[in-house]
Amino acid sequence: MAERDFSIRNLGPRSIKSPIALSTVYGDSLANYVTDEEFILYEIEANPDRPGKVYTRSELLERAGPREKIYFNPGHTHAAIVTCGGLCPGLNDVIRAIVLCLWYRYGVKRITGIMNGIRGFLPEFNIPTMELNPTVVDDIHTKGGTILGSSRGQGHRSSEIADELERMNINVLFVIGGDGTQKAALGLSQELQSRNLKIAIVGIPKTIDNDLSYIQKSFGFETAVAKAVEAVAAAHVEASGAINGIGLVKVMGRESGFIAAHTTLAMNDVNFTLIPEIPFELKGANGLLALLRQRLESNGHAVILVAEGAGQNLLEEIDETDASGNKVLSDIGLYLKNQIDAYFKEVNVPASVKYIDPSYMIRATPAHPADSIYCSRLGAHAAHAGMAGKTEVLISLVNNTFVHLPMKTAVEKRNQVDPEGPLWRDVLEVTRQPIRMTND
Repeated sequence: MAERDFSIRNLGPRSIKSPIALSTVYGDSLANYVTDEEFILYEIEANPDRPGKVYTRSELLERAGPREKIYFNPGHTHAAIVTCGGLCPGLNDVIRAIVLCLWYRYGVKRITGIMNGIRGFLPEFNIPTMELNPTVVDDIHTKGGTILGSSRGQGHRSSEIADELERMNINVLFVIGGDGTQKAALGLSQELQSRNLKIAIVGIPKTIDNDLSYIQKSFGFETAVAKAVEAVAAAHVEASGAINGIGLVKVMGRESGFIAAHTTLAMNDVNFTLIPEIPFELKGANGLLALLRQRLESNGHAVILVAEGAGQNLLEEIDETDASGNKVLSDIGLYLKNQIDAYFKEVNVPASVKYIDPSYMIRATPAHPADSIYCSRLGAHAAHAGMAGKTEVLISLVNNTFVHLPMKTAVEKRNQVDPEGPLWRDVLEVTRQPIRMTND
C-alpha cells in the first residue's frame, strides 16, 4: 500500500470563540462541535488473519465540521468565492450554502464573488466583482450554471492572483473547481505561504467525471447520471422501434468512465458500455462491430453507451490542448456512428443508427435534490474549515463521512474505474458484453 499523508495545514492556533453555539459533551442529545482529534480510516477492508495496525496521525482523515474555537474574527473577515472550469450541476447550490453559512452562522458580512473564474482576479481583464449576501443567493439553487460565471486557464499566475488577494484584503478564498483548478489553488496557497500571508484556501471539488482521488463522489455526478439515463432511455426507444435499430449515446468522461458505468447500472438497457479504462477494438471476431451484429441478429436492436475519452487510440490524434491544459479529444461518438454505418452497408445488413450527445444539457441542468443536499453540506463544511483557518484543504466525502482532505494528496493522480473492481464487474453483468472486446 502506498504511503499517504492526510495531514491538514492550519494557518495558526485558534483562539476565538465560535459564534455557533454547540455542545462539547457527548451523550447530552445536543449537536456537537468537531475537534481536530476526530479521524476516520480511508482503508476499510479487513482481514481476520492480519494483526491490528497502529496508525499515525498523518494516515488518518480529519473529520470536517464546526470547531469550538476559530481562527478568523467573523466581524473582520472578508471571504471570496470563485468557480472555475466547465459547468456542472450544483455550482449555485454550493455558492449559496457557503454564503448562508458564513452570513447566518458566523456573522461574516463581507463576501465577494469573483467573476469568470481566475480571470476575475487579473487586472488586465478588468472584470468587476459581485457582492454576495442572502438576498443575492436566495433562489440561485433552482438554476443551472453559476451566477459567478466561469472560465478555464490562468491558474498558473499564482503571484498575480496573490497580489490581488492582498489588494482586496481577502482572508478566506473558496475555490470551486476540478483537478486543474485545485492544482492552481495549491500553487496559490504555496505562494501565499512564501509571503507569510494568512489567507485560507479551501477547495470544493467539482468534477462531473467523478475523477478526483480520495473523493467518494463529486457534486453534480448524480444529476449527470440522471440526465444521461434520460438520453439512454430515448436511444432505447429509438432502437427498439426500428429494424436493426442502434441507439448510440455519448456521455462525458475524459479519462474516467464513472458516468457511463453508473448510467448503465441505472438503466439495464445498455448492451455495450465503452469507457477510457477498458480498451476495445472495432474489427475482428471479438471486436465491437461483429458483436453488435450478433446482438442485432438475436434481439433486433442494441444500445451503445460511450464515454468521450474511450477508444481514442482508434482515432486520429489532435495535437492540441484547451485553456485548462486538457488534451483535446477526437469525437468518438461521431466516429463510431460512421464506422457502424459503413460496416452494415458493407455486409449488406439494413441498420438504423440514432446518435445522441447530451453532454452540454447534462452540464447545464440544475442539481437534483440528492445533489442539492450534498452541495449544501459541502458548502457548509467548507465555510467551517475556512473560519477555522484550515488551508490547502478540500472538503470531501469518504466512507460516508465529511472530511478534510489535503489538496496535494487529492491531485496526485486521477480516480478511474478499476477494470478488476466490482463496479466494472457489475457493468459486465448488466450489459452481458464480453469481458474483453479485443482479439489478442
